Amino acid sequence: MAGLAGRRLLAAVPVLAAVTLGLFALAAASPFDPVKQYAGDAALRADAATLAQLRENLGVDVHFTEQWWRWLTSALGGDLGDSSTLRQPVAQVVTERIGWSVLLCAVAFVLAVVIGALLGVAAARRRGGLLDRCVTATAYVLQAAPPFWLGLLAVWLFALQLGVLPAGGLTDTDSDTVTAGSLLRHLALPAAVLALSQTPWFVLYVRQGVLDALGEDPVRGARARGLKEHTVLYGHALRSGLLPVLTLIGSRVPELITGALLVETVFSWPGIASATVRAATASDFPLLAALTVLATLAVLLGNLMADLLYGLADPRVALEEM
Repeated sequence: MAGLAGRRLLAAVPVLAAVTLGLFALAAASPFDPVKQYAGDAALRADAATLAQLRENLGVDVHFTEQWWRWLTSALGGDLGDSSTLRQPVAQVVTERIGWSVLLCAVAFVLAVVIGALLGVAAARRRGGLLDRCVTATAYVLQAAPPFWLGLLAVWLFALQLGVLPAGGLTDTDSDTVTAGSLLRHLALPAAVLALSQTPWFVLYVRQGVLDALGEDPVRGARARGLKEHTVLYGHALRSGLLPVLTLIGSRVPELITGALLVETVFSWPGIASATVRAATASDFPLLAALTVLATLAVLLGNLMADLLYGLADPRVALEEM
């Protein structure tokens, strides 16, 4: 596993370099002018000399390859630059917000895996029955539902109609302090919506994996030995059926990140989403480059984790061949 992790980390270096270079190339080709975005209405009244000086101060007066190289060498030295929209160092913006995004994604991902596994096994146990049809149909419907639509629906139902959960934010209206109780109340809706958007994939994969495992010889042998159905399902069929799900983990990370951005925006969650949206709309390339690197790293680590878990779950797979 150490060898696999080392190879993947080495391969991540050129991938990150190519991704960030592509970002600066797209920025150079875009019609948005970061100087005018930075100056706002003042750019309409500024003369050419002032705009040129501001362009030099922001470092956008050179070719995009030189901009990328300056950013890369500074980033390797620990300086990610300054955010032109938030007027803060990029490292500070990321540090203040990434913890909340990681918390939301981690809780939602665990909920999606657990609920998906339970519902997938329950549906496979009664293949073709009422429960199987209901679970499968619901999974297909939720699979097609956009996360922001689910978020707006959850706000309308639980916050506006029932009034049982807050509509967004991180603290209550009468307090600026984050407590354990307020955190749980404000985390409940966005985590549930994000988990709901990811659950259908795990339900369908677990269901199919368990159905395939029920026809294998080891499971038939377990039933022939007189083991209880619960033990056969969760001790044998589920373990074999989870193998395809492990490969799904890596591929779900990009959509998890995208869904988290939408959910954070709907619920005003103080994570990376608002910074990402502002960086994209205001051409804040230092901040956008740092966030792109974080998203790319998350995808690469998700795929590495999926391969390691698959190797641990199935000893027949040689990790050296991955």
